[in-house]
Amino acid sequence: MKKWIMIGAILVVVIGGCVWFFMKDNAEPVVAKSVPAKVEKGDLKVKISGSGSVAATNSKDLISSVTGEVDEVLVEKNELVEKGDELITFSDGSDPITAPFDGTVTKLDVEEGDRVSSSEVVAHVTDYKKLKTTVSVDEMDVPSVKKGQTVEIKASAFEDKTFTGEVTSVAKEGTYENGVSSFDVTIKIDKPGDLKIGMSTEVSIVTNSVKDVLYVPIEAVQKDGEEKYVNIQQSGSAEGATSTKATVETGISNDRYIEITSGLEEGQFVSLPITISNENSTGSGFGGRNGGQDGEIRMQGGSGMPSGGGMPNGGGMPSGGGGQ
Repeated sequence: MKKWIMIGAILVVVIGGCVWFFMKDNAEPVVAKSVPAKVEKGDLKVKISGSGSVAATNSKDLISSVTGEVDEVLVEKNELVEKGDELITFSDGSDPITAPFDGTVTKLDVEEGDRVSSSEVVAHVTDYKKLKTTVSVDEMDVPSVKKGQTVEIKASAFEDKTFTGEVTSVAKEGTYENGVSSFDVTIKIDKPGDLKIGMSTEVSIVTNSVKDVLYVPIEAVQKDGEEKYVNIQQSGSAEGATSTKATVETGISNDRYIEITSGLEEGQFVSLPITISNENSTGSGFGGRNGGQDGEIRMQGGSGMPSGGGMPNGGGMPSGGGGQ
């Protein structure tokens, strides 16, 4: 019995080795290739994204400062008021309650002759014309957010419209949850239009921007020690194209593009390094979409610039300069 077990084990090893040997010889190796990308010129933005909801910039409970009888209620619910308007007066001659800002009386809890106590909420005023949104920003990104920065705002209710805004405040204290701290950033909406309180928003805070500059996909820039370089293709075709190494200097970057301050000219083509594997892929790989290959195409890692480029997340898109 032991003899037959030993013979069986040897056969398994021999057959397995033969299969591996023939598969190794027949398998096509991973091939390093490249695809061209054009050097574009235009505007480049670095953005941080976040989500929030629309709220009123000014919304306030009106509180009685005295204990006494209401002499007269001078407004009605849903009435528009201006800052300083008298809203409620008292029989004892105490200072009346006035509107703290322009807005709408959204709540009115007293009538003439009612007795109120000090610190009792008697009304509420909301300004629907001045709106804001507040988003949470990761602790790694918040140092790049400053008061006065421009913000692009999208609302789910208005998919085809982009609103603009401005950062008005950055929280000095964060909220810690699941090992990460985040900070509230408040944004004034410039022209709210038909936006309503409670609508959801997606914002992009522009933390840096440059105009009329050269840029390339961030994967095109490689590093050799302290030197940054790209491979310039002599034509726009990846097949049979020759390339030359060119040292470059870079500026700002987002998660897709990087500014080139020297070393390239508009209209040149640079190589984006990729690897092509002939193994079957069950996903809709980049290779399958471009040329009907069964293989999977991956950007090479390691030698390229990191996708973040040391810049904030959020991935702003270039505007006006193509490359889209």
